[in-house]
Formats: sequence, structure tokens, C-alpha cells
Amino acid sequence: MFDLTGKVALVTGGRRGMGKAHALALAKQGAKVVITDIDQKECAPVAGEITSTGGYARCYQMDVSKRADIDRVFDEVIKEFGRLDILVNNAGIFESKPALEMSEEEWDRTIDTNLKGQFLCAQRAAKEMTKNPPAGGGRIINISSIASGGVGIGFAGATHYAASKGGIIGMTETLAAEWAPLGITVNCVAPGAIDTPMVRAPGEQLSQEIEAEIKARVPLGRIGRPEEVSAAVIFLASEESSYVTGATLYVDGGWLAM
Repeated sequence: MFDLTGKVALVTGGRRGMGKAHALALAKQGAKVVITDIDQKECAPVAGEITSTGGYARCYQMDVSKRADIDRVFDEVIKEFGRLDILVNNAGIFESKPALEMSEEEWDRTIDTNLKGQFLCAQRAAKEMTKNPPAGGGRIINISSIASGGVGIGFAGATHYAASKGGIIGMTETLAAEWAPLGITVNCVAPGAIDTPMVRAPGEQLSQEIEAEIKARVPLGRIGRPEEVSAAVIFLASEESSYVTGATLYVDGGWLAM
């Protein structure tokens, strides 16, 4: 099950955290993996880790908020591989700021990266997936968050972030309906609190206070691991999810069940 041999997968924001875990997991299942990030030097070690174990990986610099960057990278991918089967829209930023103090530039930067970037990548990916032999098709997996509205979870300082992540879920459902006739499934993974650089200071472990707060909210009593989110990504990338589209899969340790 979950065999991705022969598939070509592209992961945005793949230099660290969940993006890195997704890239490694896809390669482990046999996919050829293209890793993109705004900083190519930092994503090169991820590609190296894959190739050192016999996998196949490439890495490219790409700013998902810029269509020119996206087109350049997708052109290179199609030139080398001739197809794209899987897109994992992982790239995102979170810059905490109270709503009353948030500048227009800060709002735009988050929306452009987290929401517009996912749309632009999905749009270009779908155009390529329709060309896949023998009859087109592919898998698009968008990464959202439990901080996305509609589920009773709000986070102070995350107005722009929550707006972008909620938009991703709405976008996923609409794209799924539009692209189902093309053989393309579009789904969403919404993680809870996961131990990544986004939720802790660079190079540091989570503080005892933050970890205690998370444990109090999560029925499983711990923070999640990136590879636990990647397991959901692998399912949605595989043939085993062929009848799943427009869905949001929450990987949150039961947070939303509380």
C-alpha cells in the first residue's frame, strides 16, 4: 500500500519542519521528489539526505508568492521529468502580531505566501497534471491548520495566519469540485500543534510553559511530530485515496474533540 514508485512529487517550503518530513516520506515511498524553498542552500541538505539513501531528489529556489518563480521551477521539473503527479503545498509563514498593530504589509506578506502562493502552485500543477499519460490526473495536497476558523479555535496574534489557512480550506473544496473531471484530487491536511521551527524559537526546544499548555488542550497529551502529519500526506498522495477529494484531514491529537 501507498506505493509511489514512478511518481514525481513537488514539495514547497521543504527545507525544514513539516516540509522536510513530507519530502523524506514521499521519497521513502518511492517518489522522485522536487524540493523547493525560498532558500535553496537550506533545502539542498534535504535532497542530499534523500539521495544518500538511494532516492532521487532535486531542489530549487522558489518564492511561492511570485508567479515568475513558480513558472521557472515548474518548467524545469517538466523538462527533466516530463510530468508532475503530486503537489504538496506546504510553504507558509507565521509572524505573530496583534490585529490592532498589524500593518498592511504584514497582512499582505502572510496572505501572499500562505494563500496566494498555494493557489498559484496548484493552478500550475493542475495544468501539468492534465497532460499526464494515459488520461491525466494527479494529487494536490494543501497544508492548512486547526487555526483556520469554523472549528472554534482562535489564536491571538494570528489574524492574518488564520485568514490564510481558512482560505486554503475553502479553496481546496472549490478546486476539488472543479478539477475532479480532470482526474485531479485536491485535499487538505490541517495540523494541530506540531514540533517545528514555526512553533518554537530557532534552535530551541519548546518552553515548559508552551508545552504544558499544549498538553492541557490535546487529549493525547503531547505535541505532534512532523512525520505524523506526513503519514496523512502520503495517504492523500497515494492510489489508496482515489475516492477522497475536497476533504480536510485534521492531524491534531484530538484538539478539536475537546
